[in-house]
Amino acid sequence: MNIAIFASGRGTNFSAIAAAIKKGRIKVSLSLLVCDNPKAGVLLKAKSAKVEVFLVDRKSFSGKIDFENSIIEALKKHKIKLVVLAGFMRILSARFVRKYNGRIINIHPSLLPAFKGEEGIKDAFSYGVKVTGVTVHFVDVLMDHGPIILQQAVSIDERDTQKTLEEKIHRVEHTLYPRAIKLFCEGKLKVKGRKVSSGKQGFIR
Repeated sequence: MNIAIFASGRGTNFSAIAAAIKKGRIKVSLSLLVCDNPKAGVLLKAKSAKVEVFLVDRKSFSGKIDFENSIIEALKKHKIKLVVLAGFMRILSARFVRKYNGRIINIHPSLLPAFKGEEGIKDAFSYGVKVTGVTVHFVDVLMDHGPIILQQAVSIDERDTQKTLEEKIHRVEHTLYPRAIKLFCEGKLKVKGRKVSSGKQGFIR
């Protein structure tokens, strides 16, 4: 099975997934990185991992439809069966999501539905909750929404700062995301309406 990772930033989740594939933990081919930021650190990580890059600059297109059509053509060319969003800082259109319904997953640094949006870690820390976490979910047409695949809680201790919380969150992300991809690639996830069945795997609540 061929997968593509979409990323716009440093690419720490890209590296975690690529490492899991290289070690044989996930039987899948990381065939493509889709990136919209020519200055993103993930580009060097993809080069090091020998993963082909599709660099697509939104400014080069007249509109969102043309922008996404170019991505769709790249996905078709590489016969991509799963799209993995890993810090891709653009909201995909409903048209794109419906085209790949049940084949786009995302990771978010909170226990959804709490603390949606770009600042999930900061918002949880500022609000003063004692527990936050990480969610991997299927993508639907709403932001940070869709059937949940896996969740794992992360405690916020009195000595934590926003930076130390970010580090704790990222450590969980780097193990949880490869696990979710593995479940998908092994055929253990099925979307039924708004529910996700994962066989005997269950969910981490």
